[in-house]
Amino acid sequence: MVIKTKLTELLGIKHPIVQGGMQYVGTAEMASAVSNAGGLGLLTALTQPTPEDLRKEIARCRTMTNKPFGVNLTFLPAITPPPYEEYTTVIIEEGIKVVETAGNNPGKYIDMLKKAGIVVLHKCTSIRHALSATKLGVDIISMDGYECAGHPGEDDVTALVLLAKSVNKLKIPYIASGGFGDGAGLAAALALGAEGINMGTRFMCTVEAPIHHNIKEAIVKADERQTSLVFRPFRNTSRIFKNSIAEEVNKREKNPNVQFTDVMDLVAGSRGRQVYTTGDPEYGVWTAGQVIGIINDIPTCDVLVSRIVRDAETIITQRLNKMIVPESKL
Repeated sequence: MVIKTKLTELLGIKHPIVQGGMQYVGTAEMASAVSNAGGLGLLTALTQPTPEDLRKEIARCRTMTNKPFGVNLTFLPAITPPPYEEYTTVIIEEGIKVVETAGNNPGKYIDMLKKAGIVVLHKCTSIRHALSATKLGVDIISMDGYECAGHPGEDDVTALVLLAKSVNKLKIPYIASGGFGDGAGLAAALALGAEGINMGTRFMCTVEAPIHHNIKEAIVKADERQTSLVFRPFRNTSRIFKNSIAEEVNKREKNPNVQFTDVMDLVAGSRGRQVYTTGDPEYGVWTAGQVIGIINDIPTCDVLVSRIVRDAETIITQRLNKMIVPESKL
């Protein structure tokens, strides 16, 4: 038995599970492992230094899986923005069928992708943003709750409320993101109207994730309280793993006149990337969601995806089904 949803039908995948885009983690090793397990793996475009490097990574991923995989393209504020149009052009030229977009002002690039016949899955942290994305022509919304790693938005609304409201507000399919990492989460997401789940942090803690084993062990040892929100004064909130660097950032941010330059030395991307290569969880800032509280092992992607789907099926067909009984006559 499998769980068939609008997501699995639209993307041509076996299981309704998407691996979210993750900077420095969404490589061919990660994406192909998830796709081979029956989910949708995603390469992270901006992990590749140039559009041509992305082209090479797409080709490399195709040598590792014959299953569908996609590309994540995230648009974030930057002093010198990446060449988004060139990245988008490479995605189109390489025949990618699914793209996950996220971030600010994606309209131009969504239009390019849709004209090329590509399925666009857009990450949103609020209903109003989801409605705007729908008007831009996206096919699927990834509704990202406050629990998520990375950028949870500025509204602090949890996935539970966002998903429940999406049922009545959205006219296109949506999937659940932020706090999902097991079969109970998948069953709950489906009950709340979602067509599947998006997982990032949970896939970081797998055998195939291209990060140092020490970081995976740090995730397993942590609990749900071990994340921090940074960049709130700059309205670019990010949820990261709570380490000494995160605590120092939060300390500096208490200054009412804080500027980004006051924390820039601590949050440099190069330091965060070295966390994944050196295995020192204290070296820099690195993203992690509150789902770390329910991550207890480091399985292969195949074992993880199969277990999530099997547990969700059991919950739906056995536990929940047994709760529906004939009304007793008194």
